[in-house]
Amino acid sequence: MTLWLLTLALAYLLGSIPFGYLLVRIFRKEDVRETGSGNIGATNVARAGGSGLGLLTLLFDALKGYVAVLIAAHLAPATGHGPSTLAVAAAVAAVLGHVFPVWLHFRGGKGIATALGVFLALVPLVALAAVGIFALIVATTRLVSLGSVLAAVSIPIFALLLVPHRSTALLAGLSFISLLSILKHHANIVRLLHGTESRFGTNKNNTSNHMKGAA
Repeated sequence: MTLWLLTLALAYLLGSIPFGYLLVRIFRKEDVRETGSGNIGATNVARAGGSGLGLLTLLFDALKGYVAVLIAAHLAPATGHGPSTLAVAAAVAAVLGHVFPVWLHFRGGKGIATALGVFLALVPLVALAAVGIFALIVATTRLVSLGSVLAAVSIPIFALLLVPHRSTALLAGLSFISLLSILKHHANIVRLLHGTESRFGTNKNNTSNHMKGAA
């Protein structure tokens, strides 16, 4: 029990590191929460601090999820049924840390980048397939939020198709993370249904109130 508590606490704290907030604060001397959507994820960081900081945020947010799962997997290795339950629980904890970071009064990002990191650690083929869905949707529609939502929806489906040895815990964890990411896009979904969601590459002033992207 102690191992579980310590591992999950570490995973949450890793996930809660607000890299987007820190990068903009360090390099731009600004609060990213006061720009555009107010989100600390990669899309809004790119809007506030440029594409370079946005890419770094995407990388670091994914890496913290990946590392959190690797630590748990080292402590509780995979079995014949796939990743250990501890590794799956650590994945959930890391994403919860990003979405609800204690350092920012539990107001964090949407979890897509951190979810990508934990999915790469748990089920790499599933993660790559979901990235393909995201890239295809964004390339054809230029709607980052639609790509993010559909990629999240695809995760449990790809897990059923591509992971031959899967536990109930793994499917439950993947489904929970995907659902959480979708729910965090609720405002984007409303705008998509009304046809008012901004597209990637449109005028910056027009996107500031509408485009709340992937991370």
